[in-house]
Amino acid sequence: MAEEEVKNLEKTETTEEVVEETKETAEPEKFAKAGKKSKKHIEEVKAEEERQERKAERAKLEAAGVKPKGATPITRPRIERRGKKYQEMAKLVEKNKLYSLKDAIDLAIKSNPAKFDASVEIHTRLGVDPRQADQNIRTTLVLPNGNGKTVRVAVFAPEDVCKSAKAAGADIAEDAEFLKRLEKGTIDFDVLISTPQYMPKLGKFARLLGPKGLMPNPKAGTVTMNVDKAVKESKAGKVEYRVDKQAIVHIGVGKVSFGVDKLVENANAFFDSLKSQKPASLKGSYVKSVFITTTMGPSIQIENLYN
Repeated sequence: MAEEEVKNLEKTETTEEVVEETKETAEPEKFAKAGKKSKKHIEEVKAEEERQERKAERAKLEAAGVKPKGATPITRPRIERRGKKYQEMAKLVEKNKLYSLKDAIDLAIKSNPAKFDASVEIHTRLGVDPRQADQNIRTTLVLPNGNGKTVRVAVFAPEDVCKSAKAAGADIAEDAEFLKRLEKGTIDFDVLISTPQYMPKLGKFARLLGPKGLMPNPKAGTVTMNVDKAVKESKAGKVEYRVDKQAIVHIGVGKVSFGVDKLVENANAFFDSLKSQKPASLKGSYVKSVFITTTMGPSIQIENLYN
């Protein structure tokens, strides 16, 4: 019996050695280069199956009233997500305080963190409904001290009008040659002025000019017979503003280098223009809130001037 047991043990050891040798010499699993049998796809399927299993386990725990453990997301305050310079300048502005117009502009200049000559912007929330045609405010005004930007004006009109437009200060004033410019996709101007009879010729370039806000419009004063006046106003600092979908009007009223007095004068010109655009059908308050800021500076809320 002892001899038989020894023989059985030797056979078992031999069999295990053969199995191990077979595993070592077995060919590696082959994968296709692409498709469902590729290594990448098989790994993705396995990962998805594991994800679905974890999701099912989580659902069971939630159904049993047990909240699955997990890392609580940490949301930092918005001010902490800003740059260091912005955070320093934001300390100068008192929260929930309504500043006068002059004080707000003075503080906006002091709290400007940018190294360049930043723009001073006014953002006004109105009580209008932009979906109503009579409450969709859009107009232009000439700022007394300009907006500090160099405006390139182009004129598309007959040759005799182009000559006077050039004398008035237009950078580009052409007839047929201007269309060749647009066909090449060349846009080297900021404002385009045209006469009414030439507007049909610009129709096929609406997709080029429209998204950039360069399509001439009678409401903006860029479709007119008095081209010389339109050119001079554009060069002098004529700006257009309109209410957006959120019923907010955004406008730049100058540069930080203008100083307080000139910026206050420009701001008052804007508020007077905005007041004149109040719809007759509007019920309730017209101006809800007004904020002043520089390009990269903190917002400063000012007193409501008209309500």
